[in-house]
Amino acid sequence: MLDAAFLSHVILWVIGAIAVCGVVSSFAAMFSMGRTGYRED
Repeated sequence: MLDAAFLSHVILWVIGAIAVCGVVSSFAAMFSMGRTGYRED
């Protein structure tokens, strides 16, 4: 079960998951920073 093809797929999925989390969190951070300019507290 733990052959080279399986491990390469696992590594690829982990890298993909990290990339997706980074894109989502950076979009959320930019959206949050953009929204703070409109607030007048």
